[in-house]
Amino acid sequence: MKLIVGLGNPGTQYTKTRHNAGFMVADRLHAKHAKGEPVKARFQAASVEFTLAAERCLLLKPTTFMNRSGQSVAEAVRFFKLDPAQDLMVIVDEVYLPVGSVRLRPGGGTSGHNGLASIQELLGTDAYPRLRIGVGLLPNGGKPPMIDQADYVLGRFTPEEDPLLDPALAKAVEAAELFITKGLNPAKAIAVGLNYVDHAAE
Repeated sequence: MKLIVGLGNPGTQYTKTRHNAGFMVADRLHAKHAKGEPVKARFQAASVEFTLAAERCLLLKPTTFMNRSGQSVAEAVRFFKLDPAQDLMVIVDEVYLPVGSVRLRPGGGTSGHNGLASIQELLGTDAYPRLRIGVGLLPNGGKPPMIDQADYVLGRFTPEEDPLLDPALAKAVEAAELFITKGLNPAKAIAVGLNYVDHAAE
């Protein structure tokens, strides 16, 4: 069993906001691999199961709001007795990466992201793969000066950013598929291939 979690905030007012990049990838995975499958309210999330290359998968979109995402993730991890380092991928927005970038790491810090902080707290570990979707300013990431970060990530992408966002979301879907079918390293290779150079040693 692989658990793929897209982070975001529930509600139409948050649709297509930067903070919901994880939901956007989850929606694409759902449409591609679980179209027609029933969506269930389970683990404090909208959940759907599918099978990819004989691997059983559970796709979650927590309905707890971002800062309580760990409640949903931890509940599912414990129910299925999963190893977060091997079986869990969290897909999340990253303000410190520019729009169009994707980064996949096997663990690490939260970068001030409340959803990741909640997951780390309730899992008791930061050793789980996280696929970060860049939502920051071009060309280097970050938020505009004089704008609160919370306000920025709850805003929507600009028309100028849309042509960069779409291929990034597609690449994130491909990375998630490879994580499910081949493991972390092949998925990392796909993510790095999208205009991203990882200067830090893993």
